[in-house]
Amino acid sequence: MKPYVILSAAMTLDGKIATKTGSSEISGKEDLERVHKLRKDVDGIMVGINTVIADDPRLTIHKIPSKKENNPTRIVVDSKARIPINSRILNDDASTIIAISNSAKNEVKSLENCKNLEKIANLFYSGNEQVDLKDLMNYLYENGIETLMLEGGSTLNFSMIKEGLIDEIKIAIAPMIVGGKSAKTLFDGDGFDYMGEAIKLNLENSFCLGKDLILEYKVNYKE
Repeated sequence: MKPYVILSAAMTLDGKIATKTGSSEISGKEDLERVHKLRKDVDGIMVGINTVIADDPRLTIHKIPSKKENNPTRIVVDSKARIPINSRILNDDASTIIAISNSAKNEVKSLENCKNLEKIANLFYSGNEQVDLKDLMNYLYENGIETLMLEGGSTLNFSMIKEGLIDEIKIAIAPMIVGGKSAKTLFDGDGFDYMGEAIKLNLENSFCLGKDLILEYKVNYKE
């Protein structure tokens, strides 16, 4: 069993989720409020370690009125145990799970120096060089996370969809173009070699929200 996974992201019209310098202020005010309402409805939020290092997100509900107990569990996929000990998610605003590969157990010593480590819900070990995402999904489901919001980054997004683990995609497309061959796109990783291997999507809903266009897809792994 696994959680129902919703990939939520904002991108420019040319598919970029950040500029080549890492700037990622894409969503308008209305879309940010939509995303935080979605956060309030799910059991967990998951990001990759590159997102934590680049953006230092809180992964809490703070763009709409909310109580601390409404914050979902925060999950970081951190195969090499690289999370900075001063990260904003290493606090008691919400429970936190850090997923680490078995090969990086020795690297966890740096995490043990974090004074707030005892407030982190768990350190989950799985996989050899990389975290086994299917194993992680099973672990999360067994620990009460039935709905999971995936907020990137691009490498984790691709790994999740390649493994057949994303159920739904909610995308905000902002009316802007940034270009840049080094700018991050919505999905990165190795990619597929042929268009016939591409993951198919079914458009379920679309609407304008402020200046942004919201597209909501169900992922169709059967085609």
